[in-house]
Amino acid sequence: MVQLAQYSLTMIQDEVRQLVEKGVVNRQQPIYSLCKHIPSREWVCMEGELEKCDFLLRDRIGDLMGHETWDND
Repeated sequence: MVQLAQYSLTMIQDEVRQLVEKGVVNRQQPIYSLCKHIPSREWVCMEGELEKCDFLLRDRIGDLMGHETWDND
């Protein structure tokens, strides 16, 4: 039996922040665009966690990232 990874919302947000910082995706793209950059098995688990947390795949990545702090303000 294959053990699927467990993802918390915090873990997903950290992963997404890294993808945004690297320029792989941007905050204006829909959440479903992340599936191109995350392995299929992991995406299934992440998608389930996002749904439990009331995120829609059409929501923007920026909404998922939540509150951000800026060091240079």
